[in-house]
Amino acid sequence: ARRVFKVVQVPVYNSSGTIIDKVELSDEVFGVPMNSAVVHQAMLRQNANARQGTVGVKTRGQVSGGGKKPYKQKGTGRARRGSSRSPLMRGGGIIFGPQARSYRQEMPKKMRRLALRCVLSCKVSDGEVKIIDNLSFDKPNTKAMSGIVKALELGPSLMIVTEEPDGNVYRSTRNLDGADVLPAYMLNVGDLLAHRQVLISLPAIKKVDEIWKTSPGEPDKA
Repeated sequence: ARRVFKVVQVPVYNSSGTIIDKVELSDEVFGVPMNSAVVHQAMLRQNANARQGTVGVKTRGQVSGGGKKPYKQKGTGRARRGSSRSPLMRGGGIIFGPQARSYRQEMPKKMRRLALRCVLSCKVSDGEVKIIDNLSFDKPNTKAMSGIVKALELGPSLMIVTEEPDGNVYRSTRNLDGADVLPAYMLNVGDLLAHRQVLISLPAIKKVDEIWKTSPGEPDKA
């Protein structure tokens, strides 16, 4: 059966913390039931793909030197040594050490999109998303941004989402502890889960709704 999408109503605040309007959001993005398995897989994939995988140590076959027997076989009272590059000797190779490799994981696009919608829906239903009518500055203004955060009673773990990359908003936020800024198209599961609350401008949340709706050919069931 085809799912009938409903409308989620979320209040819109001004910079003084007063509710001035309500915005209607489709539950196609903001009303999706939580799928913990998909969210967990998306989070593991994101963390794995962030690893460089460049760390590596040399085995005894890769360490330079060791072509000559370090001392004679008999008569020294010491153990028999065939190479100074033995892992048991100082300067030798490493046994079972880490080797450079790729940690990259693949995940279907439909599952990645579903995971993000699940996290967005969970935050909206828990009241952890607050929408502000306008979030722009003529110049960097940390005091003004701090005032907005206090007026809306937002905590220290805060993700601020703008419609497009905004240098003034970024510079106004970088001195606030626990606050980060992202444009709407760069939203991801990891950053959303790393921050307890989300402050998003009205144009930005409309863009999020537009970007993350069910794409053509994608199942309309969560």
